[in-house]
Amino acid sequence: MTQAKESVRENKMGVMPIKKLIVNMSVPMMISMLVQALYNIVDSIFVAQISENALAAVTFAFPLQNLMIALGSGTGVGINALLSKSLGEKNFDHSDAAANNGLFLTILNFIAFLCIGLFVTGPFIQSQTSVPEIITAGDTYLGIVCTLSIGLFFQMTFERLLQSTGLTMLSMASQLTGAIINIIFDPILIFGLCGFPKLGVAGAAYATVFGQCIAACLGLFLNLRFNKEIHFSLRRMFHPMASIIGKIYYVGVPSILMMSIGSVMTYFMNLILVGFSTTAAAVFGVYFKLQSFFFMPVFGLNNGLIPVLAYNYGARRKSRIDEALKFALLLAVCIMICGTITFECIPGVLLQLFNASPDMMSMGTHALRIIAVHFPLAACGIVMGSIFQAFSQSFYSLIVSLCRQLIVLIPVAWLLSLSGNVNNVWWCFLIAEVVSVILSLIFFRRVYRRQVAPLQENVDI
Repeated sequence: MTQAKESVRENKMGVMPIKKLIVNMSVPMMISMLVQALYNIVDSIFVAQISENALAAVTFAFPLQNLMIALGSGTGVGINALLSKSLGEKNFDHSDAAANNGLFLTILNFIAFLCIGLFVTGPFIQSQTSVPEIITAGDTYLGIVCTLSIGLFFQMTFERLLQSTGLTMLSMASQLTGAIINIIFDPILIFGLCGFPKLGVAGAAYATVFGQCIAACLGLFLNLRFNKEIHFSLRRMFHPMASIIGKIYYVGVPSILMMSIGSVMTYFMNLILVGFSTTAAAVFGVYFKLQSFFFMPVFGLNNGLIPVLAYNYGARRKSRIDEALKFALLLAVCIMICGTITFECIPGVLLQLFNASPDMMSMGTHALRIIAVHFPLAACGIVMGSIFQAFSQSFYSLIVSLCRQLIVLIPVAWLLSLSGNVNNVWWCFLIAEVVSVILSLIFFRRVYRRQVAPLQENVDI
């Protein structure tokens, strides 16, 4: 009878069958991130109807915009891992501290990008191109999304808090709301429909931040109304604890740096590709939008997997960790195989969505088919990386990302560009992914042997 009562009080991450749990935790996030990917694609499709230069402007804006997402998401990873681990250990005061200090850090993140939006966006775009139309559009777009980024940062934090306690359906509701609002208002604000002014690229930016702000408000409401395992306190929020912040960023900073490396990578790839033409840079931007339709669900799976691993690590349940990793790997590889097949079979159809010129169509078809070869390998790396984040070993993920996106990818891309054929440059993605998967496997085996293999099952629960 006592054991039954304990099971009732136990969080579902400790008692629900693993396959059902992974589906329960991940599918809502995978769906919401699919919609997130969809509205990113739709956003670029509408912008592409303005001009190819407008599409290039959004592409050149992406590195700094991705840096903003990296800061918010990485902080959320740290909050998520600490909070889930604390819940697994039944340390509820610690979990509350993680949530409230996380909100404090969210405010600091917004202030940082408010300043960037006011002073940095113009010079940043100018460092990549000298085309006046692209500079003006890129500066406008970036200025809006950075100075009004408060919605983005709070949306990500509130969604992470819901995810960390297993309320993934509510997290999905928040993200879906923001994405749907963005999709609805994109054409309205870009083209001046329904009595609204025609704002062009600025309209795409305003639609984005409007959706983010509404999603943040909904996320706050859902946490206050339904998240009973977290207790918010303004007093605790504005009295930050150095020890808690240190633990959040011990996991979060490597994740932030890992995602920020992507910003550096896209910046240098833009510089390499613009040496061929602005069309080459636009193709790269289109690829990034399209690949997100397959990568984002895998990241959603990863986000659902991390709290499951962290919780069961805190509860010392090795068998559940093993089963979760195997099942997640199978799902991730299947998703990415679908991505590879899609890119190989219908690249022209995908590019037509972006009003591609004949030159862009020819270049883009080669690019999509070449790059898509590495998708299944990427799935393996993402799932193996989840164990690094869940067990506070995110520096391994940082090392892998450094090698894949900077130490290997950029030099290889530059060397291939010396051939004078832009089609050769795209092979850098496959080469870099092979290196990263080898490193991921080495680090995964090390972490597993040190932290998972020695676990003794907690038979009292």
